[in-house]
Amino acid sequence: MKNHLFLVAGREIRAQVRTKAFVIGLIVSVLIVGGIAFAPKLLGGPDSYTLGRAQVPELQLTTFAPDIEVEWRQFPDEAAAKAAVLDGDLDAALVAGNRVLTDGEIDNELGLLLQSANREAQIGASGVTITPLAMESVGADTRYEGARRGVATVLVLVLFFMIIGSVMMVAMGVVEEKGSRIVEILLTSIRPWQLLGGKILGLGVVGLINMAAIVVAGLGGALVSGVAADFPPGMTGIVIGALVWFILGYAFFAAFAGALASLVSRQEEVGNVLQPMTLLLMVSYGLSFYASADPTAPIASVLSLIPPFSSMVMPVRTAAAEVPLWEVALSGALMVAAVAGMLALGARIYQRAVLRTGGRVRLAEVVTGNKP
Repeated sequence: MKNHLFLVAGREIRAQVRTKAFVIGLIVSVLIVGGIAFAPKLLGGPDSYTLGRAQVPELQLTTFAPDIEVEWRQFPDEAAAKAAVLDGDLDAALVAGNRVLTDGEIDNELGLLLQSANREAQIGASGVTITPLAMESVGADTRYEGARRGVATVLVLVLFFMIIGSVMMVAMGVVEEKGSRIVEILLTSIRPWQLLGGKILGLGVVGLINMAAIVVAGLGGALVSGVAADFPPGMTGIVIGALVWFILGYAFFAAFAGALASLVSRQEEVGNVLQPMTLLLMVSYGLSFYASADPTAPIASVLSLIPPFSSMVMPVRTAAAEVPLWEVALSGALMVAAVAGMLALGARIYQRAVLRTGGRVRLAEVVTGNKP
């Protein structure tokens, strides 16, 4: 039985990867994603910083790094400079005692330049004693907060488009086989659940290939452009988690789509019959965008545990903020149970509807087993 499942999966994989559409689409996707990730290196202008100082001389960063734009603002005392840093008006502020006040987000490049300029100034003044600048965070440590939310936003888009694209391939394949009546021949040698399961498995592998290629292209472009330097710690875990959640989300929605698609025999009817699945996927998409903006909100925490919303909300939350491991584990277990339930229900609907050609089959009939 398992051999039949994998035979169908292998057929789906070969049928897809051999097409020009797949190859061209994959190349175009890789080039677009890689180009977007590399764009900052090509489009970015000179770095610029707004710095404050209180009771200290101005450091000549422009002399040390002429390609950097620096605006200095004078403050009467440390309290005023600190307030400006906390309000976001300054990237950093130099105060008496060779200290640099930051809000926890100081740019690595700026930190190095400040230290280097300070060292040059002291050497020029005395030539003997060099006191390094002390970096002091005056606000919450929000390092990587912006990068995390940026990664989460990108993750929302990638998950949504990859899931909906792969799911639609499953639905169209089911309708094509039913409409051409090829399914009647196939079901003489294999069971309905094997045919549907093999299709979901095979097209899932194709979708995973696409997603892996996009992730590699994005990370490669970010590394070359230097954007990767701003990535938060744990990016490997975020990427692996995204792939796992893609598999779970795809399996749930693909089973749902395959079951609904078996109710019709014409491809022009697919859009209407898939409306419940599409609506559920769109709601998950919207909720994941909300979670990317406010990952610690109570509603985001709750929704990240509820299938199928969790398939998109949880990976976004883990990318945008620190999430307790027990929440991730519980969410994953619940999503696995939901996938198992949907696969069982989808196989039942598919088995009872796929051989009934002609008009659209009513969902209530195949779920209950009652004939009209």
